[in-house]
Amino acid sequence: MMQNKKLTREEFIKAIESLNFKFKEDYDFLYEVYEFVCDAIFQVIKNTDLPFTPINHYIVILYILNEYTYSLSFIPLNKREETKKSDDFFNILSSICADKYLTNEKLNYKSKSFINRFNVPISTLDLYLNFVLRSLEGIKTIGHSDKLVKDMLLKGFSMAKCILSLLISGFETEAFSTWRTLHENECILLCLMQNGDEMFKEYYKHIKYALAYRGQFKSKEETDKIFIEIKSEMKAHDLKSKDMKKFIEYGYLYVAKNLDKLPNFKLNFRDGVEAIAGLSNYSKVYEMASEIAHSSPVLLYSNKSYFFEITILNLYESFFRLETVFEAIYHANVNDVMYNQYLQLKKLYMSQLNSIYTNFKRNYLLRYSNKEQEQNNEKTTS
Repeated sequence: MMQNKKLTREEFIKAIESLNFKFKEDYDFLYEVYEFVCDAIFQVIKNTDLPFTPINHYIVILYILNEYTYSLSFIPLNKREETKKSDDFFNILSSICADKYLTNEKLNYKSKSFINRFNVPISTLDLYLNFVLRSLEGIKTIGHSDKLVKDMLLKGFSMAKCILSLLISGFETEAFSTWRTLHENECILLCLMQNGDEMFKEYYKHIKYALAYRGQFKSKEETDKIFIEIKSEMKAHDLKSKDMKKFIEYGYLYVAKNLDKLPNFKLNFRDGVEAIAGLSNYSKVYEMASEIAHSSPVLLYSNKSYFFEITILNLYESFFRLETVFEAIYHANVNDVMYNQYLQLKKLYMSQLNSIYTNFKRNYLLRYSNKEQEQNNEKTTS
């Protein structure tokens, strides 16, 4: 559609009805606003050398409908008709919508990005994430354990999509710090999966403890009863009062099967959850992500290229582990037809995802392994 051509009234009404906006009595007013907004946008396009793309009328309409609905929500019902007849209301509404469209859509700030959503490493993983997220939402789990696994997978894969969006937008350090949370989620999930029903029961119990600690129970008697239980368990593990918070957060780990093989076990993430999950090899990269998350100088003066690559690599590795858990729960909760459809998709795209990861890993090692070795040698000799 040409930049200087507006929708007809009929086209406009068809568009807003497709968006489920049903207040027909407002159509005339809104169309006038739309015409004013379009004219303002066309005028800016005409008088600027910036490379504007053709106007997207649906986005203009969405700004108008949302701004209109939001503005009226603050006005008493008995004064809304009077407000709609006000020139001030019309002019302010129209100006705001024109400004938002031009600024948010045409002059939107974009950080320098190393990749876009059409690049294969992004588009293939995004396709797979969309499939597993939709599939998970359709699963009807039986039992608390499967429900918890499903919820944790939904959160994990959702964070993976969030990381992709941040990378596309050029926010590498923000993506890396989000991976940190994803890693925590996957480590807890792997601990639960590896240790079975006993740990699931303990985990649910410690959720209850956390709710009591945060004062989420209405009954003081119930809260007091839970704290008596917490203190009794802490005493059994020879813990002091100062250890209550970390016991509530990590105490479920005491039932882990491999606890006797962890001489440095502690009630924390690094020496507890991560170690029991068998992912201690990520402790250094997790520490780096924590520095980013806590706004250290690394956040401000970072190598964008380096954090882009390290985020992609760790995202893919987390995805591969979570996908294995997804397959198990999906197989257990769907029929053979649906599972075979999933296997066909996996056969088609998993090989490509593995190839993408392998290439990224090789290039990353070629670029950074020697530098990291030199830094380690300097630390050793200093």
